[in-house]
Amino acid sequence: MNRIDEIKRRRTFGIVSHPDAGKTTLTEKLLLFGGAIQVAGAVKSNKIKKHATSDFMEIEKQRGISVATSVMGFEYRGLQVNILDTPGHKDFAEDTYRTLTAVDSVIVVIDVAKGVEEQTEKLVEVCRMRHTPIIVFINKLDREGKDAFDLLDEVEEKLKLKVKPMSWPIGMGSRFQGVYNMYEKKLCLFEARGKQTEETTIEFKNIEDKQLDGYIGERPANELREEVETAETVYPDFDREDYLAGKISPVFFGSAVNNFGVKELLLGM
Repeated sequence: MNRIDEIKRRRTFGIVSHPDAGKTTLTEKLLLFGGAIQVAGAVKSNKIKKHATSDFMEIEKQRGISVATSVMGFEYRGLQVNILDTPGHKDFAEDTYRTLTAVDSVIVVIDVAKGVEEQTEKLVEVCRMRHTPIIVFINKLDREGKDAFDLLDEVEEKLKLKVKPMSWPIGMGSRFQGVYNMYEKKLCLFEARGKQTEETTIEFKNIEDKQLDGYIGERPANELREEVETAETVYPDFDREDYLAGKISPVFFGSAVNNFGVKELLLGM
């Protein structure tokens, strides 16, 4: 393979967020699904329980945050995917700003309970000025948080992004059952067993099918149908060229610490 072909198959993603939105955890889980690492650290109670793979500096271990950009990569579906885990804390923002000049696209991580936060707004503004393609990952669906539509409105208003949900959550917190993959028409069910998370994928080309009720319950199924219908009506169709031009941002929902919704994000990258 010559140098031009090698460059063409590379995809470099920067991951940005306000501190503690789950950025480093998402980075780890992308690397885990991509086969770059075998064991990921776990984030609990706002502290790094087991030092994160990308948080290698002593100050990062002490503070439980990323203070320098870490570059990690893996082969995926014939592509060389490079992930840049950037500092989220404002004290180290200059490193993040420099990193954003070198990426093909950015993944913005948002806490489902806190929504769009100050540092996220500043970082996205830099991306928007450069017309950098942006993917949004709404994280921590295993906890109680804001309504999905309210969050999408917040992303559009505060970050000034035109969004298109690519997956949709089925409940949240104690009611979280999984996500519906809107672009592949698949139901991905969530089941936590201690520290392990099981994922069952069921294809539903038509979520009006009453069999759906048997998997997630009649009430959650009806809510999912109504919400997906509304989302498909309100938000524009996804266009890859518009995404690459920075004109539309796909949105995914999940729980990175539980490995959930990350695979859908990876497939959509």
